[in-house]
Amino acid sequence: MDTLQDLEMNERFQLIEETAKQFQETSQEHDENITFPFENFEALKRIGYPQLSVPAEYGGGGISLHELMKHQEIIAKYDGATALSIGWHMGIIMDIGEKKAWKEGKYKKVVADVIENGALINNLATEPATGSPTRGGRPETTARRDGDEWVLNGRKTFATLSPILKYAVVSASIEGSDEVGNFVVDTALKGVQVDETWNSVAMRASGSHDFIMKDVRVQEEDLVSFRTPGRKAPAGWLLHIPACYLGIARAAQDSALEFATTYSPNSIKGTISELPNVQEKLGRIEMLLMESEYFLYSVARQWDESNEEERSRMGSELGAVKTSIVNKAVEAVDLAMRVVGAKSLSADNEMQRYYRNVRAGLHNPPMDDMVIIGLAKSSIGRVESAKKEKQEI
Repeated sequence: MDTLQDLEMNERFQLIEETAKQFQETSQEHDENITFPFENFEALKRIGYPQLSVPAEYGGGGISLHELMKHQEIIAKYDGATALSIGWHMGIIMDIGEKKAWKEGKYKKVVADVIENGALINNLATEPATGSPTRGGRPETTARRDGDEWVLNGRKTFATLSPILKYAVVSASIEGSDEVGNFVVDTALKGVQVDETWNSVAMRASGSHDFIMKDVRVQEEDLVSFRTPGRKAPAGWLLHIPACYLGIARAAQDSALEFATTYSPNSIKGTISELPNVQEKLGRIEMLLMESEYFLYSVARQWDESNEEERSRMGSELGAVKTSIVNKAVEAVDLAMRVVGAKSLSADNEMQRYYRNVRAGLHNPPMDDMVIIGLAKSSIGRVESAKKEKQEI
């Protein structure tokens, strides 16, 4: 079988589509049983998907952010939980390589494992006491130096991919200092444990259990970075979040269209797709998703075409994309359910799964209130700058 790196871009899209279609067959079963879809990730590994976002200079596919978002949307259309889960790995491994955020030797070791074995990585920062890491809480997970090693203790929640994760990048407060470090933890190390706590109504097949460390010893090189207080640098890779929810909304749209063009109650001639009130809902769905698609891919392309300095000024756009698309996706799924009617609430109907999964996006970073306030401050700043310039003339 050809791997994705052997193919042209359009062929890659086709292979991803063919692969992801299989996920739809078991998505309801995994959702109902809260089981992890190991077979989906094995399928993605077989075609070389985990290495596709590794920069080309390190032996990976080196694809653009724009292309990655399209792949993620396609996967999400067939299984939202799988798309969101693999999206963290794909974005993180791309971001570290592009920004050269780690020492090169450590990054090379990790990506060699990704390329050769399909190893997966995720950042684990959320904790019961701190809430979302975007709020800036200090981790209760601790790191204590012991000679040339670090000893880690703590619990991370929302550890997506935990059943299959090879590398966890965990944030920890360094004892004896005010610093917070990020440590790479090989999940095969002694003292690492996954506590299967995940029982959410949304993204039930994402394996987002608790990740526990009890006296886990890591090496000096495994301290890969420190958390810098204040404003974070914009992260284009986080667009995988809105891409996922756009894909889920597209799946709901397809389901509503299939229903509307085939359902013909005996009270009317033809199908309900001919009724103006149904067409109005279908049209609103299309407009919401059309706007979302243009917003997502135009900003992704802007990121690809920008230099480092230009990217540093894209925080507002990136946050706006996430907030806008997720909320539009929620609205679109709700409209799709109104088209299908009460049948959409059946536990056997895929629509109720789309409804639950799409709402998870409201709780993925960045948070809506922070984005909106940030946009307000940006607009105020523009006005104040203009006034200052006018006064100086």
